[in-house]
Amino acid sequence: MKRKAAGTPHRLFAAYARTALATLLLGMAPFAPATADDADAALLHPLFQDHVVLQRDRPIRIWGDAAPGVTVQVGLARHRRSARADASGRWSVELPALPAGGPHTLTARAGEVSRTVADVLVGDVWLCSGQSNMELQVWRSLDAHAEIAGAASDTIRVLTVPQASRPAPQTRFGDDTRWQTVSPDSIRDFSAACWYFARELQKTVDVPMGLVNAAWGGSRIQAWTSAEALRSGGGLGAELDVLALYADAPEAAVARWGDVWTGWWQQRPGIAAGDRPWEGDAGGADWRDAPRDLGAWERWGIPELAAFDGMLWYRTQVRLTADQAAQAATLILGPADEMDTTWVNGRAVGSTYGAGTPRTYALPDGLLRAGDNHIVVNVLDTYREGGLAGPASAHALRFADGSTVPFDGGWRYRVVPNAVGSPPRAPWQSAAGLSTLYNGMIAPLAGMRLRGMLWYQGESNTFEADAYAGLLRGLRDDLRGRFGDPRLPFLVVQLAGYGTPASAPGESDWAALREAQRAVAADPHSALALTIDIGDRYDIHPPNKQVLGKRLARAARHAVYGETIAASGPVPQQARREGDEVVLTFADVEGALVAYGAAGPAGFELCGAAAGSCRFVDARVDGGRVRLPTGDGPVPTRVRYAWADAPMVNLFDAADQPAGPFEIEIR
Repeated sequence: MKRKAAGTPHRLFAAYARTALATLLLGMAPFAPATADDADAALLHPLFQDHVVLQRDRPIRIWGDAAPGVTVQVGLARHRRSARADASGRWSVELPALPAGGPHTLTARAGEVSRTVADVLVGDVWLCSGQSNMELQVWRSLDAHAEIAGAASDTIRVLTVPQASRPAPQTRFGDDTRWQTVSPDSIRDFSAACWYFARELQKTVDVPMGLVNAAWGGSRIQAWTSAEALRSGGGLGAELDVLALYADAPEAAVARWGDVWTGWWQQRPGIAAGDRPWEGDAGGADWRDAPRDLGAWERWGIPELAAFDGMLWYRTQVRLTADQAAQAATLILGPADEMDTTWVNGRAVGSTYGAGTPRTYALPDGLLRAGDNHIVVNVLDTYREGGLAGPASAHALRFADGSTVPFDGGWRYRVVPNAVGSPPRAPWQSAAGLSTLYNGMIAPLAGMRLRGMLWYQGESNTFEADAYAGLLRGLRDDLRGRFGDPRLPFLVVQLAGYGTPASAPGESDWAALREAQRAVAADPHSALALTIDIGDRYDIHPPNKQVLGKRLARAARHAVYGETIAASGPVPQQARREGDEVVLTFADVEGALVAYGAAGPAGFELCGAAAGSCRFVDARVDGGRVRLPTGDGPVPTRVRYAWADAPMVNLFDAADQPAGPFEIEIR
């Protein structure tokens, strides 16, 4: 889900500062447009390179940049079109649809500038997007050595969108990229789920395929959704206003965000009136001395932090002379795992997501003062180790004259009870922000034609499972509009099992999010790929992406190509009472239901209307149905199956497709 920071030796302090400054500037500035020296490369958008795959059977849009007012002539196969670049230099043409085939040659000419793109295929183009389980490379999948050594295809082409987070939509990628044919070299670092999907699908859909992978580990769904779509969903207006301000005036946006964050804190249950830890000089017995070299709080030897996922406040102070306080200054912090919000003298100066990313925050003029200055950092960690990295020398103030002042006085910390909840995320943060990954990685693709989209994401949204269905529908509908197809097929990978198996019925955010995914995938042009049986309770990144690829291909054959096969496995259709039993009827069962390894299927629960009323029951298979004895417990009103973070599942059909987790009312 997230990248972890390694320990950093003292000698890397300077490298911290340089890397962090470059990261900050990259996050604030839009991708630079092509210059006159590379006008020939800019003539065509970077999507159009040798080995590109274009969508078959749909009008083909080609676009790029040229000098304003210049006429651009485009040729592909037997078709020719021309367009005039607008005042900003943008141009586009639409060519007639072509059937699957090739290779073709694409040409573009504007005056003396020309481009030729060779080995163009026409087939089906797929966008594969999401977080780390979509990003997970072939070299990390099962049997990787043999898979990589045997990878070869001239009719499947791959392109990885460079990772880029931006506060405003971009028209070009954040770095160089290129289309590649499949070979051991090109497939090693490509998305395993995306590659195994296309390899399997091409066994029954014999056309060229283009795979575009846009993924970022640890990313929330909000980062992949455009600002317009998020606004229409409601509730994020203030954050989106800050994001819009950040694109042009980051210092003012950070200050405004500080007001949003502190307003959230002061409204939390259990937070006393006047509790303002960001001001840095608040006393209280709940502040304690932190180890001098900081690092992961799980390693401090403090029992309450040994397995703590949540928030800590850190504070320190530094004494400055009048000359130092009058200079322009930058706050340098080592990496914070995984998200920080930082204040200097009570004013917010920055917030960054990224476990391995050093922080560099330019301070507003006049913020520092002669005498004591307070630095306060709130760090949120949600997975594995967390905290502000050491050594102590990694944290300092750097001044315009090149001098630095470290924080020799040490740090104090304060634990935030988990009951306070999860804080708002700064909207400009990369994987945890709003629209940032849409702006940097999806917006540059706008205009291309797709056959469909694969979406594998949700682990980073399990804490807000109740909102996920609306967010997922918003993303799906937004992308359908952006790519010009209101029925764009949308294949959703349901979250795999991960975490401690349940010994008794209970609530599960992971199960609730899977149910949201199941509901959205019921759309007529969507389908669900199940992974509940191929997860790993110890690893959030299950390596069996080959079976996932087969299930995604099956879902596509059903939802995209119209084959009369079930999209996934058995689907609950109805639950009704029959005497002293509840009978579940399933659809999409190939053959009969079967329970592996036991006399009956495991993981079924009968639940009453009240929370906490669920109980496990001994189920039995009856052809295409499952029977549940009601027993002597509360009157059941609903049935749950595999309702846990990492449930045990053993109910399949004759095609070896699992029944996925679900909750259904009893009629």
